[in-house]
Amino acid sequence: MTDNATKTTFRFSGRLSPQSFRALAENRAARLALQIDILTLDERAAEIRVHGPEALIGAFEMALSLGPYDCMILDIATSPA
Repeated sequence: MTDNATKTTFRFSGRLSPQSFRALAENRAARLALQIDILTLDERAAEIRVHGPEALIGAFEMALSLGPYDCMILDIATSPA
């Protein structure tokens, strides 16, 4: 990781399809070269810790806020990891 690497924990809430949301999170993290830990994931929420450059973490948040077609993200909370 670069010097500007940081850790952030996101909580995505709404109506989730756990399988497709996990696949999207893992795919976007790989494309952005971010490390993730999926802490919790069910039909109502996902909590994901992300480690990497701050700008790329922002891109990850934006991508997941749109969600896969079968998920509706209604709220996103962030906190330092």
